[in-house]
Amino acid sequence: MSVFLRCLPAVALFASLAAYAGDPAKPPASPSRSAATTLHGTTVDDPYRWLENPHDPAVQTWIKAQNEYTEAVLAAMPDGKAMSERVRQLAITSTTRSSPLLAGGTLFYLQETPPQPQPQLMAQAWPVGKARVLVDLNAGDGNTAITGYWPSPSGRYLAYGTAEGGSELTTLHLLDVSNGKTLSDALPYAGGGTTPQDVAWDADEHGLVYVRFPLPPAGAEVQQFDAALVHHTLGSAAGTDEAVFGQGYSKVAEYRLRTSPGARQLAVLANIGDGGSAEVYLRTGTGWKKVLGYDANVRNAAWAGSRLLVTSFADAPRGMLLAIDAQGEVTTVLPQREGALQEVAPIADGFLVTRSWGPDWWAEQYDARGNLVRRVPLPQHDITVAGIVAEQGRDHALVTYGGWTLPARWADYEAKSGSLHTVFEVKPAADYSKVEAHRLEGVSKDGTRIPVTLLSLRGVAPNGQRPTILYSYGGYDIPIAPHFIGPELAWLERGGVLAFANIRGGNEYGEDWHAQGQMLNKQNVFDDFHAAALALFDAHWSDRAHLGILGESNGGLLMGASLVQHPADYRAVAAMVGIYDVMRHETDFANGAYNVSEFGTVSDTAQFKATLAYSPLQNVRPHTAYPAVFMTTGANDPRVAPWQSRKFTATLQNATTSDQPILLLTRMNAGHGIGAPFSQRVGNTAIMLTFFAQELGLSAQ
Repeated sequence: MSVFLRCLPAVALFASLAAYAGDPAKPPASPSRSAATTLHGTTVDDPYRWLENPHDPAVQTWIKAQNEYTEAVLAAMPDGKAMSERVRQLAITSTTRSSPLLAGGTLFYLQETPPQPQPQLMAQAWPVGKARVLVDLNAGDGNTAITGYWPSPSGRYLAYGTAEGGSELTTLHLLDVSNGKTLSDALPYAGGGTTPQDVAWDADEHGLVYVRFPLPPAGAEVQQFDAALVHHTLGSAAGTDEAVFGQGYSKVAEYRLRTSPGARQLAVLANIGDGGSAEVYLRTGTGWKKVLGYDANVRNAAWAGSRLLVTSFADAPRGMLLAIDAQGEVTTVLPQREGALQEVAPIADGFLVTRSWGPDWWAEQYDARGNLVRRVPLPQHDITVAGIVAEQGRDHALVTYGGWTLPARWADYEAKSGSLHTVFEVKPAADYSKVEAHRLEGVSKDGTRIPVTLLSLRGVAPNGQRPTILYSYGGYDIPIAPHFIGPELAWLERGGVLAFANIRGGNEYGEDWHAQGQMLNKQNVFDDFHAAALALFDAHWSDRAHLGILGESNGGLLMGASLVQHPADYRAVAAMVGIYDVMRHETDFANGAYNVSEFGTVSDTAQFKATLAYSPLQNVRPHTAYPAVFMTTGANDPRVAPWQSRKFTATLQNATTSDQPILLLTRMNAGHGIGAPFSQRVGNTAIMLTFFAQELGLSAQ
């Protein structure tokens, strides 16, 4: 639920702001100024456009005043200290591991031992070998994060990226794995935030291809558009790296690189913006060959020997698997089957795939011809297959999974026997076996059935008034999947309920499920979420006085639309790093232009009308009783412009007639939440739960 929620440590906040423990003042004034935009003959007023400029001293003063007000309100909540302490206790698990990669028989992964600020980058011979630290960024203030890493084919070298203060703007560093020494090469502007980072090593390991923004003039800031693929030779200056693919491809280009075993072949999945299908290119001796266009609706790919296996959703809403050979010939290796196709990975002479259907996930093994060998023996419900790591020709694969009550677990899967045995698991800080999962179903406005998973402690029964937090996302193919609730057990321990809705916009039922929540269909997302809330009422778990809703980023848009469309149906709203002014989202602020493939464009008349109808900022109604709202943003956010939260906060504060607080917390050395240190991750979860406990009437400890 709180994967992307980041703030300063809550214990410090509640301790240091004791002076504000009295009645907090009213929110600071937000004067309106005349501004408007006219599109397609319609004038849209924009009285808080002045809040878009972060360099304006008046805006800086406004941010400071809002932070002081928010901190005062939070500090006055009596449950803050106790909730913070319990959340921190639950967050101190055993050592965690994530993001494993195999290269040349070496396993690379991230390892974090709470309360360590940032994970370390590790390496060990696989399957039996001693782990050693390759990169440790914990000597500083914890605000430098590893953004990704890419081993060379033999595992001799490693490229890894770093970024500062939540900005995600990546600099690549190169490491000799054998002796742990960092090479002199440093490659700046290597993607991040708006454009994902990626690296593909040369077969001889003398160089690599990587994503890079155009180098800015001396003294100027980089413009995070027009990314291309450039080639770097080890030991050369970054300024001499030359483009090899993508110059002029798109202002909002995104690339995913896939190298075959031994890096003998390279494929590029090229996207125009976020959330859309990809074109597939193969590198040839003289350049690049496009083998699949956007009409193939490709979403993912992996090499299995000399074949590139791609997931295609063209005329196959649940997905099929296509094989591309070295000459670029395309054949169907796996037709559409039951379950939505998610990922593919090689094993032995065949491959493994992961699938989902609503909240259920599983993995299957196939031989080289696409014949089903078996279903991998994982738990049938309440888990997510997070990933599969393997090397072509090996009979073993590392399967990573977890669930609502199951922290991250790694298991070795053997292709011949089908055996699966655990090789690593995180030890939680409490007993999660007492948590029960219940399944409900809502019915959206168009009749679509919406699954809702509800978590409570065993013995907690519906009484119509359970303090409940409902979460979802609804966009970009991102599914709502079972994940370890971790510190949010603190909510359940006091009789609260957590709920998760599989609304459209994600891909848990395949690409149609996503498409039905895109562009002109975006209103379906908000209708689905409201249907999930009504299902909680109908099942007598909660009511309008005890329901809170939570979302971040695109889920923040979901929160904004939900509270302006149904203000009486939610008692409290937590919206993190969200999008609220969709009418202005396409400007050159942050990555709005990258999101046209998901939201559509207001330059189109039909899309303009649809967007105006749901954009939260433009649908705030004066003299309306709005619920309690808590928003966060980061000053360095590259994904969603911080002014989105500022404008929405000012509008709500000046419109509401209720006595419920409208709060905004801006973190000046934070971004969208990617790479935030442990203390910020835990602190924001504690603050969010404290806010909901206060507003929803959760029982005191």
